[in-house]
Amino acid sequence: MTQHNFSIEFFPPKTPEGAEKLRATRARLAELHPKYFSVTFGAGGSTQQGTRDTVLEIMAEGHQAAPHLSCIGSSRESLRAILNDYKSQGIRRIVALRGDLPSGYGAMDQASSEFRYANELVEFIRAETGDWFRLEVAAYPEMHPQAKSPQDDVQNYVRKVKAGADAAITQYFYNADAYFRFVDEAAKLGVNVPVIAGIMPITNYTQLMRFSDMCGTEIPRWVRLKLASYGDDAESIRAFGLDVVTQLCERLLQGGAPGLHFYSLNQANATQAIWQRLVK
Repeated sequence: MTQHNFSIEFFPPKTPEGAEKLRATRARLAELHPKYFSVTFGAGGSTQQGTRDTVLEIMAEGHQAAPHLSCIGSSRESLRAILNDYKSQGIRRIVALRGDLPSGYGAMDQASSEFRYANELVEFIRAETGDWFRLEVAAYPEMHPQAKSPQDDVQNYVRKVKAGADAAITQYFYNADAYFRFVDEAAKLGVNVPVIAGIMPITNYTQLMRFSDMCGTEIPRWVRLKLASYGDDAESIRAFGLDVVTQLCERLLQGGAPGLHFYSLNQANATQAIWQRLVK
């Protein structure tokens, strides 16, 4: 497994209790020796300070860390200040995203924004900082929920890579064929950067359905029905989810995926269990 790029994502905690819990989670997951930890932000960059604080804490513990950076609703001046700060702190990796629209942010707001798309953010970072940062962008094997068509979505991805992205991390999915097809379609358009597969462990059926509805991820019918059949039996849901996601990871890695990026939701158990099965 050492030849694969393995990373773990957190969100910035909002309370002292949450911060303490994340430290404990991180200590357990650090034992797996991921290449880096990434830290998300809220809509419109609303948790950017928390993102920064968490990243710096991770780095102080001796691990590589990558802040997520969004551009929608941001000015060149504000992003320039963030980039200069990150550079001065020795941060060398950024996950560059358009970001979710803030509440009440309409089409006219987006049209007048200095940045509208992630490829513009990637271009800006490269223009400002050269090759200082390794840049990861998002990829959507099952299509971004706001894309006009699968073809448009792949073209959007190609623009981000050609703007200067080094690699991509996918939205989570449970259909390996969608991932392989996406990689093949990008390759036909001349884009061959590593596409790291985003992995969402299955631990809670209701939460998974809510997340998947929001981001457009399809849960295969047989998986959905099996999960629903367990009702409130949390242990059966976890055991079944562990089998499904581990098998997905195995197929992805055997099929040539260069690595896995785990959406941990600030929990250690599921990611740890999947990884331990994979390295046996």
